[in-house]
Amino acid sequence: MPSHVSETPAASPEATAAYYARKLAFETDCWDVHASLAAGNADFVLLDVRSPTMFAASHIPGAINLPHGKMTAHRMSEWPEDTLFVVYCAGPHCNGTDKAALRLARLGKQVKVMIGGMTGWADEGFRFESEAAAA
Repeated sequence: MPSHVSETPAASPEATAAYYARKLAFETDCWDVHASLAAGNADFVLLDVRSPTMFAASHIPGAINLPHGKMTAHRMSEWPEDTLFVVYCAGPHCNGTDKAALRLARLGKQVKVMIGGMTGWADEGFRFESEAAAA
C-alpha cells in the first residue's frame, strides 16, 4: 500500500524540470536578491510596493518605493524598456507583489516577485534601513 506521499505518482523528471524552470521565470528569493545587491551585480530594479509610510519605517536597502497603484506607463517610462523589476511587499500574507507584477506585466515590463518579502528578508537575517537612518 503506497504512502500518502507516493499515492499520487511523482511527475517525470522532464515535467519537473519544465515546471521549475517556468516557476523561476516568475520569482526570485531574498537570498538571490541580497547576494546580487551585495556583489554590486543588481541587473534589476528593486521595488517596494508597500505604502510610503511602511517604506519609511523600514525597507530593504537599495529599494525604491512604488506602490502598485502608482505604476503607470508614464512613471515606468523612467526606466529603459528592457529593465527587469523585482517587487516585494510585507510577506507571504500580502498580495501586493501579485498586484504589482500584474500591473507591470500589463504595462509590458519584465517582472519577478521576491518571494517572502519583508518577512523572508528578516528570516534570512538581512538588515533593513529606514528613512530616518538614511537621512
